[in-house]
Amino acid sequence: MSCLGIDKVYLSNEQLKDLGLYLIDPARNLGSFNLTDSNGKEFLPNNFEGKWNVLFFGFTFCPDICPITMSMLSRIEKEIDSQELDKIRIFMVSVDPDRDTPDQLRAYLDNFSQNFIGLTGGLDQIYNFATKVNAPFTPISKSRDPYYTVDHTGSIVLIDPNGNYAGFFRAPHNEDSIKEALFDLLTRSY
Repeated sequence: MSCLGIDKVYLSNEQLKDLGLYLIDPARNLGSFNLTDSNGKEFLPNNFEGKWNVLFFGFTFCPDICPITMSMLSRIEKEIDSQELDKIRIFMVSVDPDRDTPDQLRAYLDNFSQNFIGLTGGLDQIYNFATKVNAPFTPISKSRDPYYTVDHTGSIVLIDPNGNYAGFFRAPHNEDSIKEALFDLLTRSY
């Protein structure tokens, strides 16, 4: 209850869907995976716990959708109230581990926000994880073309504070709608 004795009214699942957020009920357990974050540290399923997690699957050599999406997430992050900011983390999961080392991810993400976290690892681990959250991509390994691109989803994945796959924002994205949906989720006690 608020200090005025009025309960906060949250958006319904239908209203969230109108904003482009498709929630999964019940949220799905991620099972096991082992990735590496942009600081070179091991990243396991329990590392998602305690906060809302927003994930975009992309790669640092992407010419268009990745920088556009990461810029949008950066603008949204800047508008999140400082007390709510502690309840959310934003990730880019690489679909191009041959080129996206932890250092490469860190340098790339620092262009958008020093708070953003990159995830990479073995192609099999990334593919396994992406499959669990319905984030398809076409794996490429050891390409002879240094300018190759990787086909990947434009969806933004949401993992809840229990570390479960909670839903996704389908592309194309509307920044104001994503912001409204995320702000609603961040004000809920979890």
